[in-house]
Amino acid sequence: MDQQEDRPYRPCVGLMVVNGAGHVFVGNRIDTPGDHWQMPQGGIDEGEEPAEAALRELKEEIGTDNAMILGESENWYAYDLPRELSRRVWKGRYRGQTQKWFLLLFRGDDSDIVLDSHHPEFSEWQWVALDRLSDLIVPFKRDTYDQVVREFAPLVDAHLTKQDD
Repeated sequence: MDQQEDRPYRPCVGLMVVNGAGHVFVGNRIDTPGDHWQMPQGGIDEGEEPAEAALRELKEEIGTDNAMILGESENWYAYDLPRELSRRVWKGRYRGQTQKWFLLLFRGDDSDIVLDSHHPEFSEWQWVALDRLSDLIVPFKRDTYDQVVREFAPLVDAHLTKQDD
C-alpha cells in the first residue's frame, strides 16, 4: 500500500458563506501564488464541536462572526491533497482532509469582512454565484465543492425564496 494511503485525513470544517443575494464568499489563498480560490475552512481543535469550529474559523478567516448557520452537511466529505503538497503541509501527517460543511448566512456589510484580523489566509476575496464556484477552485477540491453545492443549493434557494415573500 502507498505510504500516503496509510496517513489519516485531518478533521476540519468547511464554510459556505452566502450573502443575501445567494452569492458565495471565496478567498484567494495568500500562501499560494496565482489564483487559488476557496471557501473558508479550518481544523477542528481538540474537544471542539464542528459547529463551534465553523464559527471560530469564520471569525479567524474573514474577520467577522456576523453570520448564522443555516445548515450542516449530512456527510463528511474527504479529499486528498496532491502528493507533493501533502508531504509539506501539516508536517506530512495527513493525506488530505475530511470536512463537515456548514452553510452560513452573512448578515453584515462587505465592510465587516477584514482578512487580516487574525493570521491572514486570503489576499483578496469576492462573492461568486453558486454555478461559478467549481470553475474557480483548485482541481483536487472540485469534487468536494460540487457535492457541497448540490447539498446546499436547495437550502440557499429556499432562503432566497423566503426573503422574496
